[in-house]
Amino acid sequence: MSITVLYGGVLHTITAGTMDPGYIVIGDGKILKVAEGDPVRIPDADMVDLKEKHIMPGLIDCHTHLGILEEKVGEIGKDNNETSVPLAPGLRALDGVNPNDPGFSDALKSGVTTVMTGPGSNIPVGGLNLAVKTYGNIIDKMVVRQPAGLKLALGENPIKTFGQADDMPVTRMGTAALIRSLFLRAQDYAMLMAQGKLEYRDLNMEAALLALNGEIPVRVHAHRADDIATGIRLAEEFGMRLVIEHGTEAYLVKDYLKEKNVPVAVGPMITPRDKMELKNRSYDTARELAEAGVMIAIITDHPYNSIEHLRLSAIIAHQEGLPEADALKAITINPARILGIDDRLGSLEPGKDADIAVLNGHPLDMDTKVERVYVSGELVYYRGNKV
Repeated sequence: MSITVLYGGVLHTITAGTMDPGYIVIGDGKILKVAEGDPVRIPDADMVDLKEKHIMPGLIDCHTHLGILEEKVGEIGKDNNETSVPLAPGLRALDGVNPNDPGFSDALKSGVTTVMTGPGSNIPVGGLNLAVKTYGNIIDKMVVRQPAGLKLALGENPIKTFGQADDMPVTRMGTAALIRSLFLRAQDYAMLMAQGKLEYRDLNMEAALLALNGEIPVRVHAHRADDIATGIRLAEEFGMRLVIEHGTEAYLVKDYLKEKNVPVAVGPMITPRDKMELKNRSYDTARELAEAGVMIAIITDHPYNSIEHLRLSAIIAHQEGLPEADALKAITINPARILGIDDRLGSLEPGKDADIAVLNGHPLDMDTKVERVYVSGELVYYRGNKV
């Protein structure tokens, strides 16, 4: 087993504080040891001196459309909304992600080593999303968790898609009713399955059952406070786990979100108020939710904010009062927890994947650059040089 030791820098472990200096021992793609001080030299190990550098877990963005809403390809690359139908739970993002999308290399250059990617919000039920590493060229080999959630969408996006043609939904009531109808049918399907009376297999029903059975959460696109409340209502009616995505007005119902123990993936932050639901967009949202005790992750919603802007979004939230520890957790361990992959990623701990970013300054300093990125222990980006 080849061993690499990263030493001499400031370790931001995320879950065990800061070590200055500290070192990390890597082998077989995993973190073998994390400790404070200077390491004992290991024979035949690759000793990497990172004095004056900052070392942290690879960043995680738990809401993007990376590789499925591609860049540089025009309309033909918009592969993230099956707008021919309002309910499409059986769609799998795995079948639509192109790992050659240039956004993946942009992610690595900015220290983002894992993302959730998946369907868009133009239909009420968009399909199954997944968590993937950002390094590789075969998407099946990049998967961390598949599926990672079922996409639901509330608010103006699905209404705009179907309302113009006078198809359901044309109202918020219609959107919620369609979602309810799906899960009611899925409950009937499960009952027939248990009784051995199924005459057919139904891809949509079996995808919906993953959420009904608690295997994956429903991940609800919701900007307005009333849509957030509807998302909570729907999840509770069917006993499903819930993640609110975007949460533009989440600060207006922060105590309710805390009461219901619902995490919020906040963002994109660096965007104009170009539609009605964004009129109350505020850089204070992440801070207000964190102060209320709501688990938050910061997201880019790539390509609506570039994946390169994930750390920048955390910096802006920190400048608006989000404490340093919370800002770093919002782009590392919290999104890992939301995705259910925190046993492998999100912090510098023995046993976890050696996905590591090395920076030339503090992660929340605007002038800091990412210099090295490791994925599963392999150096995949080195600033100024091709690896």
